[in-house]
Amino acid sequence: MTRSRRVIVWRHGRTAWNLAGRVQGQSDVPLDEVGVAQARDAAGYLAALEPSRILSSDLKRAASTAAALSAVTGIPVELDKRFREMDFGAREGLTWPQAWEAFPEGMQAWVNGDETKIPGSETHEQAGRRFAAALEDHLEDLPLGDTLVVVAHGALLRTGLCAFLGFEVASWRLFGGLANCNWSILEESRHGDWAEWRLTEWNTGSLPEPVLSDDEQTDRPVDEPG
Repeated sequence: MTRSRRVIVWRHGRTAWNLAGRVQGQSDVPLDEVGVAQARDAAGYLAALEPSRILSSDLKRAASTAAALSAVTGIPVELDKRFREMDFGAREGLTWPQAWEAFPEGMQAWVNGDETKIPGSETHEQAGRRFAAALEDHLEDLPLGDTLVVVAHGALLRTGLCAFLGFEVASWRLFGGLANCNWSILEESRHGDWAEWRLTEWNTGSLPEPVLSDDEQTDRPVDEPG
């Protein structure tokens, strides 16, 4: 068996907007004090997995999280805009109740499966395909036996892993979000010229806790189904 490769996808630490339930998307929000500590603590665990390369979204909250691992390992952080969070358009900066007040028809369409009614918003499928394409590009020159760390964002990582692994879009909602500074792991199985990627860990790094994420609803209005 040929030496396998490994990909660790790591969500950024907490921000003040996470705590307040405000949608961040591609707004460039920094880590709060808790997020900085989370990144520092998680970096110690991930360093033990001997990463050989660190990629990151260029948004501050992801790049700062990646920098914590770089400080421990000495590996430089490479920034790639394709790993930015899903663009939530006009919802960015709003809480769920505020979004429902501002865009009642658009939000109802959103929960019914039509994500095109919020001005400027990217869909989960578009974001997932963007992540998968970027990861495929970087894997082209990742040597056998190496470990790649990708530091990015909750909605993008959830949908991106599903897209990369080839799951049907309708099943993507069955995967829970990643908590702040938690990670998931992909490992490649190789036998000669044949290879496949397998999901070996999901949302690892802490005991189960509420997920504060842009695409995870935290305050459900009474008229919203489900």
